[in-house]
Amino acid sequence: MKPRIAIAGFQHETNTFVPIPTPYEDFVRGGAWPAMTHGDEVISVFSGSKLPIGGFIDAATDWDLVPILWAGSEPSGYVSQAAFDRIAAMICDGIQKAYPVDGIYLDLHGAMVCEHYEDGEGELLRRLRAAFGPDLPIVVSLDLHGNLTPQFFERASAVTIYRTYPHIDMAETGARAKALMETRLQRGKDFARAYAQLDFIVPIQEQSTRRDPGARLYGMLDSLEGGGVDSVDFAFGFPPADIEHCGISVFAYGSDQADVDGARDRMVDALNAAEPEFDNPLVPAAEAVRRAIALAGTATRPVVLCDPQDNPGAGATGETTGLLTAMVDGGARSACLAMLWDPDTAQAAHAAGLDGEFNAAIGGLFPEIGGSPLAARVQVLALSDGDFVFTGPMFGGLHAQLGPMAALRILDGESDVTVIVGSRRAQNADQAMITHLGLDPLDYKILGIKSAVHFLADYEPIAETVIFAEAPGANPCRLDNIAYTRLRPGVRLGGGG
Repeated sequence: MKPRIAIAGFQHETNTFVPIPTPYEDFVRGGAWPAMTHGDEVISVFSGSKLPIGGFIDAATDWDLVPILWAGSEPSGYVSQAAFDRIAAMICDGIQKAYPVDGIYLDLHGAMVCEHYEDGEGELLRRLRAAFGPDLPIVVSLDLHGNLTPQFFERASAVTIYRTYPHIDMAETGARAKALMETRLQRGKDFARAYAQLDFIVPIQEQSTRRDPGARLYGMLDSLEGGGVDSVDFAFGFPPADIEHCGISVFAYGSDQADVDGARDRMVDALNAAEPEFDNPLVPAAEAVRRAIALAGTATRPVVLCDPQDNPGAGATGETTGLLTAMVDGGARSACLAMLWDPDTAQAAHAAGLDGEFNAAIGGLFPEIGGSPLAARVQVLALSDGDFVFTGPMFGGLHAQLGPMAALRILDGESDVTVIVGSRRAQNADQAMITHLGLDPLDYKILGIKSAVHFLADYEPIAETVIFAEAPGANPCRLDNIAYTRLRPGVRLGGGG
């Protein structure tokens, strides 16, 4: 008889430093992430997709899958208790109606913080264990940025974690979760398990697996498996979360406890040895623009300026004007910044129409975080409804619904800067953010990108070079400047220099 497996997803990466709460409606409507999906539609929507649940579905064609629910939201502030309780109840009640099942697969993030729970994923698992007992296999796939607690480790039967940042192996991670579930069902008993939490935090812009030491560390994982070890993974953690268990964690599973413990310890030793290699590459915005202009004079491809501290993909507001102002004041030519969250300016652009001009106050919706709006006369170069399909290595095939968008040329001063504004927050990790407006990123000498690392997958291949600019934002990358109040004692804040 085929294994009968309930599947569900509940994804949120919570930045506790932003003033944007996450209500239930954010999970319902979608944006850069798919809208809330129920029942059999989970199979039809996510099959073949690059998300973890898609990878699990595609790998489990020989099983009887019982799809319950998938819900996700753009990273932002605390998840409202009402939203968490409602979605968690949908998952628990849906599985109860489908019961009996042989196991549960969950597509989670690992860094969800709710109004009343620092560990959203751990609380969801607590509720599932209360409903279905300690023995039912529950296998979870997680984001590389999960802040995973000892309680979460105790409640999950096994986990798989992304091994790339940018996350181009999400579907593969879901498929690895299927393989672990299959192993667990075949053995008929729990895995030998090991967990460790490290005592330092790595800045998010230093976590990329396209560069060392991240590339080297994640490259070790396959070599740790074999013999009595089925799986080893680690999560770098998500720094902008003022919680006790923020930071790096290691997970190992297998059939032999001594082998599993040894694999965990080797990974922990390698991470500890790499701690001095994590530094901070940020360049003050005005200096970053000066460097970009100098390089652009002879470059044959765009110079990319990234704005990691205002990365909506890490929960930041996505509307700060520090880098944009530096580009304008610095006289950048043939430059484009994408995407800045500003629904009012996007609406004004649509009212003005193609080629229309108007006086805009761009961004600055939270001046206490990122400064005042940029006041400028602008011309409308392109308009869209924000409804398009991503094409890049990470999100390719997913359907974006970002509301009215516009490309605006700033007419004031000596610069030649275009800014793309949109109505829903989303990081720019995909060239389609620009190309769907009929613009070509290769036509610009300088590209400003509101992202921290994910943009590298689609933009670094076309870039002359990448410069990480330091401008105001709610995704703080200099960790020694973060006013943590709940972090466990003794944790070192890496990459402050």
